[in-house]
Amino acid sequence: MGVVKLSDYRPPLEVVEHRVAQLEDGFTRIANELLDAAMASGLSETELCVLLAVLRKTYGFSKKMDWISNEQLEEMIAKHHTHCSTAKNLLIKKKVLMQEGRKVGMNTNISEWETKLNGFCKTLAKPAKKTLAEVAIEPKQKLLTTKDNIQKKKENTPIPPQGAVRNSRQTIQFDRERVKSTWNAKAESYGLPKIRSITSTVEKGLTNLYKAHLKQCKETGREPRDVDTLINGYLEFGYQPTRWAMGDNPEGKKYGIETALRQQKIDEILGQEA
Repeated sequence: MGVVKLSDYRPPLEVVEHRVAQLEDGFTRIANELLDAAMASGLSETELCVLLAVLRKTYGFSKKMDWISNEQLEEMIAKHHTHCSTAKNLLIKKKVLMQEGRKVGMNTNISEWETKLNGFCKTLAKPAKKTLAEVAIEPKQKLLTTKDNIQKKKENTPIPPQGAVRNSRQTIQFDRERVKSTWNAKAESYGLPKIRSITSTVEKGLTNLYKAHLKQCKETGREPRDVDTLINGYLEFGYQPTRWAMGDNPEGKKYGIETALRQQKIDEILGQEA
């Protein structure tokens, strides 16, 4: 009878290579001021990854500019090439990168960067305080108590201007062109679907947004903001699309304004400002 050894059942051990970064294997020479500016510019994760990839492909090879395809960027930063393309175009638009034909490179004139570092990037916190959660400074209107006053109020009530609400059961009136402009600017920045018109679904979502704002103000004792300020502030500063919404999903589908106006998303964003 043969003797069975424990070693017969053990998987073969493989040699694991430990990678240690060393200057002898190559390095990228870059001014500290550029790194400091990049860290303080409020760039998104993908934008920052693309920026580092451009630095690696240019300064890493002692070049000021070079042609870097979206497929190369995809391989370098492990993100879909469409996201790489969007981020690269945004960096060019923000004047962080320069473009000459098909070549791109760093803009070393940091004062030209249109980023948070130079006051161009608006965060949610400050605008939200002015649009979604500003405490009213005007006294609240007194309630009418007599029949004569109520009748007089009904006779003298003007037609609500554009951007006003008649009552909570009706849809809101708002500046449609402004909403389209606000969303399409955001869509262009994030590579999301733009809108040509305000559909009934979008109008319902905007109505639900403002009603949620009214409910929140009633519960917290704040004065509601006007319709146009609230909904455009929400679209521009409040809603931030996720990577999934920008196409990083199995279908590669990009989700537009309808996703921004889902009730769950509205409650989540307004809840942050309560």
